[in-house]
Amino acid sequence: MLKCVNRLKPAAKTLVFAACLAAVAGCTPIFRNHGYIPPAEELAEIKVGVDTRDSVIEAVGAPSSSGVVRDSGFYYVRSRIRHYGPKRPEVVSRELVAISFDDRGVVRNIERFGLEDGIVVTLDRRVTESTIQGQGLLRQLLGNIGNFNPANIPGQS
Repeated sequence: MLKCVNRLKPAAKTLVFAACLAAVAGCTPIFRNHGYIPPAEELAEIKVGVDTRDSVIEAVGAPSSSGVVRDSGFYYVRSRIRHYGPKRPEVVSRELVAISFDDRGVVRNIERFGLEDGIVVTLDRRVTESTIQGQGLLRQLLGNIGNFNPANIPGQS
């Protein structure tokens, strides 16, 4: 009986060590990077008043987004998000490079912004809401049973 207890001690120590190691690993922060901004060396190659939209794309790559109006500008955005245990993910840094163009499509200005420059602007997607609310797939399918009209089939006269 005493031999069984002595054999369990190293196994118990290993189990406790593994549990402690898992607890410490669970509290290690995990960083995720999203987006792309061109390095300063590549941005330095862009000449204000000389380069055009096409030459900017060739020099630093396509933007992650562009302005709503066609001639407004290019925007390169990079975010770094920290996930730490059960806490809500936190944006640690966000950088934005804005390249604006004039009416002829020539570079007018290059600006760089970060979280430290002011108000945090939340980047999110806008999703169009469905016009069908409160109806599941089966209700939609069964609701169309009596609405079939053979005259509406294309190619039928």
